[in-house]
Formats: sequence, C-alpha cells, structure tokens
Amino acid sequence: MLRRSFIASSLAATAFPQIASAQAAAFDPTPQIVRVKKQYQVGELLILPRSYYLYFVTAPGQAMRYGVGVGKAGLEFTGTATISVKKEWPTWRPTNEMIARDPKAYGRFIGNTDAQPGGPTNPLGSRALYLFQGGRDTYFRIHGTTVKSSIGRSVSNGCIRMLNPHVQDLYKRVPLGTKVTVL
Repeated sequence: MLRRSFIASSLAATAFPQIASAQAAAFDPTPQIVRVKKQYQVGELLILPRSYYLYFVTAPGQAMRYGVGVGKAGLEFTGTATISVKKEWPTWRPTNEMIARDPKAYGRFIGNTDAQPGGPTNPLGSRALYLFQGGRDTYFRIHGTTVKSSIGRSVSNGCIRMLNPHVQDLYKRVPLGTKVTVL
C-alpha cells in the first residue's frame, strides 16, 4: 500500500467508520447508502477528495455516497462553502488562472469574454452547484462531466466532478444554502 493511500484511508476511516472495514475494496462510483458519524447534519455535503467520494447526509448516521473526480495536486479546494447558485446545463469559461496555466488548451478564450454554451459537450456537464464563501464565488463547482474516466481521479482544475446522472440526482436533493465541507 502506498503511503498516500494509507494516509488517505486512515483519514477517511476517522470521518467515516464504515470505510475502515472496506479499505481493500475497489473504488466504486455507484451511488449507495452508507453509514456516517452522527455528528454530521442532515442535508450537509461532505467530500473526501483522497478517497474520491462525496457524501450527502440523508438521515442521522446515514448518507448517500457518490464517486467523484477532484482537483489535481495544488489545485484542490478544501474547507467549508455554501451552495449559493445552481444551474442546469450551465455555460462555462475557464478562469484566467486556468488560461495562464494552459494557454494551449484554452487558447480560444484568450483576449475575449467568450463562454461555451451549456449542452452535452460542455465540460460542466448537465448540472453545476456553485460554491461560495462569505457571499463570494470561489469559482469551484460540483458539476457533471463529459469525461467519465475522470471519476475516481485527481485531474480537474479544482472542481468536484460527478457523472451526469449522479449530479442530476444530487441537484434535485440539495437546496440553495447547503453546507459543503471538503476535508
């Protein structure tokens, strides 16, 4: 077992005891009901980037678990935020930081204010939940993806990616004002 895997599994086990008994299990992005510590509030979202899971607390001690993709090393979001905006088929534009980091990939956005319209080829997928802190947009999102292979990996520019059917399910379940904690 790699040191990183051991540390991530240990941290996940302290937050979610049921994971301790399933450490050897392979990553499974399929949504499923799991047990969580009762300290987490119903309606809260918890994300464990190192294990690639998002948990939506549905009852005391219970959550719906979804597989996710997360940010590359150095680009990941941590802390607490609030879902302040929700959009179906959102438009997308890379941030200025993304353009500066990879001008080859985002060259068509240099020197203009263009945005890609929502639709099946949009990188944000079918739904997006916008994370805010102190009333300000963090530019981090929980969103769908057109790249299924990114789920269970650290490949994004910081956002939390979900399969489109999964983010559509979550989108229906969480209201504006939902607390999101990324550990």
